[in-house]
Amino acid sequence: MRERTIASHFVRAALRGAERQGLDYSALLRELGIQPALLEEPRARLAPEQFTRLLQGLWALLDDEYMGFGQRPSKRGTFAMMGHAIIHCRTLEKALVRGMLFYGLFPDAPRVQLQREDEWVRLSIDSSVLWDPDHFLTESLLVIWHRLGSWLIGQRIRLEEASFAYPEPAHSDEYDLLFPCPRRFDAASTSLLFHSRYLNMPLLQDERTLKQFLEHSPADLLARPDGGDSLTSRIRRLLGRDCANWPDLEQVAQQLHISPQTLRRHLREEGSSFQELKDHLRRDLAIYHLGRDELSIQALAEQLGFSEPSAFHRAFKKWTGLTPGAYRAHQES
Repeated sequence: MRERTIASHFVRAALRGAERQGLDYSALLRELGIQPALLEEPRARLAPEQFTRLLQGLWALLDDEYMGFGQRPSKRGTFAMMGHAIIHCRTLEKALVRGMLFYGLFPDAPRVQLQREDEWVRLSIDSSVLWDPDHFLTESLLVIWHRLGSWLIGQRIRLEEASFAYPEPAHSDEYDLLFPCPRRFDAASTSLLFHSRYLNMPLLQDERTLKQFLEHSPADLLARPDGGDSLTSRIRRLLGRDCANWPDLEQVAQQLHISPQTLRRHLREEGSSFQELKDHLRRDLAIYHLGRDELSIQALAEQLGFSEPSAFHRAFKKWTGLTPGAYRAHQES
């Protein structure tokens, strides 16, 4: 899962707060090897670690964990202080409620709430105080609260539904990595729904593990994909990284204990296909290796299962809008 890549849409969206503040971030992009051509190409994608470092760089430049999207900045260190405030709570519910009360102390902060709905609990965010045209910070906060909660109890909180109080965006197929559950747009609130049993679970973390967690969080919480239990994620895990020896659809169906017809139907329901899934995995593996420079483009083409480098060039340009050589040059320049 670590080779999952980040769509350039999220990079452009992350930078809009800095643009609003009139910040010159060109030096940061150069330092991270993110070229303007990558940002201008809608199909371009970045490695997760680049995205993590971009968010950390924006926080440092702005001294604002809201990245320029709030009415007032949330000074760097606020999230860490909230972590110290909740780490000794006995249960997840107490920790989440205390964390939400902590942020409630700040004027003009987006409001985060927990509401019980029978056996379910809804974590909702009221972001009406934000300037957030792409809903980037709003969705980031949802992801951060979900993954923080999962980390606190030492297990992934399974989401039943993600709701968004705005229309479905053009890049909604990327949401599978952020919200691996049924998604609903034009809803009454922007929220996550999960089972209330998680709220009574004890915290398994302490100040020592919190210190390690805070070295990279919350930036890496946003960059790290969460494939969850979706069929596409399970198939990616079954396929692995050895493209030359990938099982075919029938073999994958057998490993999942379903018929090939059922597998095709389920993939259709998730808005995908077996071929598209393999293409996306090849694309992400290609970007992963192109950023590391340990393989020549010809060797990489062979490893990805292409019969000749020209076929790899054509496929990569179709996936990202750039040739493999141009992509690698952008990373190195």
